[in-house]
Amino acid sequence: MNLELQVNDSTNAAARFVGWTPASCRVRVTNPSGTTGSSINLKVTSRSNPGGGELQFRAGSAGNFASSITLSVPTNGATILFFAAGKFGKPSSTLGDVAIEILDGSTVVNSVPVMVRIRKNANNLSPQERDRFVGAFAKLNDQGQGRFKDFRDMHVRISLSQAHGAPGFLPWHRAYLLDLERDLQAIDPSVALPYWRFDEPAPNIFTEDFLGEADANGTVHFSENNPLQYWRADGLLGVDRQPLFALSSAPELLSEAKTLALGNAYKGFRTMEIDPHGYAHTSFDGPISNPATAPRDPLFFLLHCNVDRLWAKWQRKFSRFDAANAASFDTIPSSNPGHKLPDTMWPWNGVTGNTRPPTAPGGPMSGSPTASAPGPQPRVVDMLDYQGTLNEVSALGFDYDDAPSSIGAL
Repeated sequence: MNLELQVNDSTNAAARFVGWTPASCRVRVTNPSGTTGSSINLKVTSRSNPGGGELQFRAGSAGNFASSITLSVPTNGATILFFAAGKFGKPSSTLGDVAIEILDGSTVVNSVPVMVRIRKNANNLSPQERDRFVGAFAKLNDQGQGRFKDFRDMHVRISLSQAHGAPGFLPWHRAYLLDLERDLQAIDPSVALPYWRFDEPAPNIFTEDFLGEADANGTVHFSENNPLQYWRADGLLGVDRQPLFALSSAPELLSEAKTLALGNAYKGFRTMEIDPHGYAHTSFDGPISNPATAPRDPLFFLLHCNVDRLWAKWQRKFSRFDAANAASFDTIPSSNPGHKLPDTMWPWNGVTGNTRPPTAPGGPMSGSPTASAPGPQPRVVDMLDYQGTLNEVSALGFDYDDAPSSIGAL
């Protein structure tokens, strides 16, 4: 007997990534040789390497997950649907450190390596995870000649009205990070964008092996093995960043608990654009302290990943995934286009002129082999249901290490 196993509805190895959010999987018999009857009972389970990710499964689109399930699979080639998800708190650290296994009795008849790929606290990354991330990011930059230039050009002074000072601040940056992360994953699929949790000490980030160590003049130094030493943006080689706080502590800004307590409606919560978000930026001297120049510094993306994580945690705390709920988002009628739920967002929509900037760098949103949403021209509304809580096809394909899925018992 031979089986076909699909992960994220695909046999492509590039699709073999899951998070806390359930991934649609399918199994079918492609060669029934040796079977009898119209169907066969097969056990779906997983096998993890020591310290690897862990998986759980369910047979339908509702109900609890379990470490294994049994499926009745027709021998005529019909496909049977099931769902796989990472077990919360048990992410992968390397590509393929956990596998989905299909058993006929005690015999493994198919095994597919997968990865529980999760956005993690950058301060806690293993050296291998750290090195894969900086390697992919350096390649994206390619000494100022790579695709990263588009991301720098998306966040400049003439475009700040698209992304700041109005309700679209959080959705726009969620799309921005997602686009960049997908391009990093095209370089190294094991990479997920890490976050700088800026209300806690994070000394492991500010080292020569990671995002660099600043000298007394603010010049950031990297180790000889760190490819970020060749970082170039706006034609300038290197990174300038001077912390205005002791790296053994954290900047003076709102704690996570106080940020999540800003209110149970989006209008109150999005004031976090000032504190802690703005205060995290201005806890340094250098380009990162200015919104028009901040993306010159790779730290910008880890800072905003934490901003997005805080939004994700707030959404789960108050169940704010449904755009039909007025507390999930607030629309200001006078806002420029790009800040209302049905609006497409610049630059992915390619619209220029009038209230939009004169150029639209980067082209459409990058696609992903693990998620069909949000499509090439994301709208503000597409950023809310990021885990597919209301509609599984809305899932954007990322999760955070401390923000479990809102779907099922994970």
